[in-house]
Amino acid sequence: MQWRSIVVGLVVLRLSFSCVIWLAFGLGPNVSWGFNFPLSFSLQKLDLLFGDEKGNDPRRNSWSQRVHSHRHEDVPTTCAKVGKESPERSYLSFFDSNKDEYSRRYGSFPDTLKTKMKHMAKEMFYFGYDNYMKYAFPEDELNPIDCEGRGPDVLNPSNININDVLGNYSLTLIDTLDTLLVLGNVTEFQKAVKLVIDTVSFDKDSTVQVFEANIRILGSLISSHILLTDPKHPFGKVDYEGYDNELLHLAHDLAVRLLPAFENTLTGIPYPRVNLKTGVPPDSINETCTAGAGSLLVEFGILSRLIGDSTFEWVARRAVRALWSLRSNETGLLGNVVNIQTGQWVGKQSGLGAGMDSFYEYLLKSYILFGEKEDHRMFQDAYESIQNHMRRGRESCLLSRLQVLNGDVDNAICLHAFYYAIWKRFGALPERYNWQLQAPDVLFYPLRPELVESTYLLYQATKNPFYLHVGMDILQSLEKNAKVKCGYATLHHVVDKSKEDRMESFFLSETCKYLYLLFDEDNPLHKSDNKYIFTTEGHIVPIDKRFREKQWDGAFPCEEAVLAERETNHRTSPTSNTSNCNRIPDERRYTLPLKSVYMRQIDHMVGLF
Repeated sequence: MQWRSIVVGLVVLRLSFSCVIWLAFGLGPNVSWGFNFPLSFSLQKLDLLFGDEKGNDPRRNSWSQRVHSHRHEDVPTTCAKVGKESPERSYLSFFDSNKDEYSRRYGSFPDTLKTKMKHMAKEMFYFGYDNYMKYAFPEDELNPIDCEGRGPDVLNPSNININDVLGNYSLTLIDTLDTLLVLGNVTEFQKAVKLVIDTVSFDKDSTVQVFEANIRILGSLISSHILLTDPKHPFGKVDYEGYDNELLHLAHDLAVRLLPAFENTLTGIPYPRVNLKTGVPPDSINETCTAGAGSLLVEFGILSRLIGDSTFEWVARRAVRALWSLRSNETGLLGNVVNIQTGQWVGKQSGLGAGMDSFYEYLLKSYILFGEKEDHRMFQDAYESIQNHMRRGRESCLLSRLQVLNGDVDNAICLHAFYYAIWKRFGALPERYNWQLQAPDVLFYPLRPELVESTYLLYQATKNPFYLHVGMDILQSLEKNAKVKCGYATLHHVVDKSKEDRMESFFLSETCKYLYLLFDEDNPLHKSDNKYIFTTEGHIVPIDKRFREKQWDGAFPCEEAVLAERETNHRTSPTSNTSNCNRIPDERRYTLPLKSVYMRQIDHMVGLF
C-alpha cells in the first residue's frame, strides 16, 4: 500500500505542478481532461509579480498584455501562431474568453509602434515646416497645394477669414517656435528666434483680430522668451550669447498696439479688431464674440507680471468681469456675441464651440497660473451651468480638455469617445455635427487640434493604450486625406475629401505638437520637475511662482469691492489646483476606457454601422 501512496502523491504533485505552469504561462501538457469548463480570471496581479526588473511600470507591455491583447500585425511576436485545431488553443482560449473586437483592437500598443508613430509625427511637422520656410517665409502662411506664400488679402479688406489672422508678420514661423523645442531641435529653434528678431516688425498697416494676434503671436513670443531664459533648461541649453530679451520686447510692442481695442467702450469689452499702426478702424463694428473678448487674460497677465506693468492684465481682467456680469440670471450661461457698448447679447446661443470655448478654458488656466480665487469661482460656476444645461450634439472637444484639466476624467472619457467615433466615420472632424441627423452641418475641417489635444491629455491622465490607437488613427488619416505637394491642406468637405489651398499655422503649432508628445514618453515636458500648461494655441507656459506675484502695489482698480462681493455671494471656496487624475484606479488605466458595449453604441449613433 505504501508504494500506491507514493505513486498517488507523485501524480498529484505532477498535476499540481502542471496546473501552476498552465495558469502562469498559458501552457500545459498535451493531455485531454475529457471535459470542458469555463475559466475567467485577471493576469494583472501576475504582472506585478513577474514585471520588468528594470524599474519600468510592470503593466506597460507586460506579459499579460502580450498574451491577452491584440498585437499590431507589423510587430513580430515571440509566441508561435496557434491554429484553430491546435491543442494549445484550448488553453489560450481561457485568456480570450472575455475579449471582443474592441478589446483586441485597443488593448495594447507595442513600444516599437509607439516609436514609429513618434517619427511619423515628427516627419509630418517637418514636411509642413520645411516647405513653409522654402516657399512661403516671410509671408504668414503656406498654400500647400500651389507651394506659395499667403499674406493678408489687401484687395479685399472685408475678407476677415484671412485678414483676421494674417498680419504680414511671418505668422507661421512665430507660431511654431516652441514646437521646435518640443521636437528637440535646439539649433533650428535658435535660428528661428534670430530670424524673428531680425525680420519681424509690428509697425504694419494691418488690421487683425485682437484674439488671434494674442493667442498666436503674443503667446508664442512670451512662451519662447520664457523657455530661452529658464535657468532650469528643461529642453537643454537653448539660450545663446547675445540674446537680450528681444522676444519680450516684441511681445510688449504688440500688446501696446492691441490696447486701443479696450478704449472708448462703455462696457470695458474690447473691440474685435485693431489696425497695428493706427488703432481701432473708424468703421469698426460694436459686436464681438465671447471668446474673442474674454480669452486674453493668460497672455496679457503673464506679460504684466514679467515686465511689472499691470495695464495689460487689468484691461483683460476687466473684460472678463464685464462679460461675466452679463450672464443669464436663470441659467448662469453667457451668449456668444455681445454689443460692446450696450452690453446686450446679440447672439444668444450658448455652448462650447467656436466663439465661446476658450473663455471658459482661460478662467481655469488663469487660476492655475495666477492663483486668483476670482477666476476659480467663475470657472466652477460656469462649469456647473454648462453641465446642467448642455444639449447633446452641442458639446465641443474643448469640454473634454477642460474636464481632464479639472480632474473630471470620467466625463472626459465619455465625451472624447463620441468625437473619436465621428473621426472614425469621416477620417476627419467636421466643424459641426448634427447628432439627430447623423450628418455634418458644417463640412470643412481646417486641421484643428482639439481632438488631438484631448487625446494627448487623456493619455497623460490614464496611460491607457486606447488613446495611442486614437492618435495613430488621426495621424494616418491626416497622411491619407490632407497631405498634398508641399504640406497639409484644409479639407473643404470631410465626405468627398476635397481640399482648400491653406495650411493654418495651428496645424504646426498645435496638431503636430500634440501628436508628437502623445507618442514621446521621454519628452522633457514629461520628465521635467517643472509643471506646464498649454495656452489655447498650444504654447508652453511653466507654472511658475513668479506669475503668482504682482510687482505692483495693491489690487487692480475696484478689485477689492469685486472680490468682497464674490466672497459674500459665492457658495464654496476654491480647492487647490492639484490634479485629480490619480483618483483613477490602476486597473482602469489598462482596460478599455469605456465598456465595449458603450463604444459600440456610440459608433452606431454616428452611423459607423
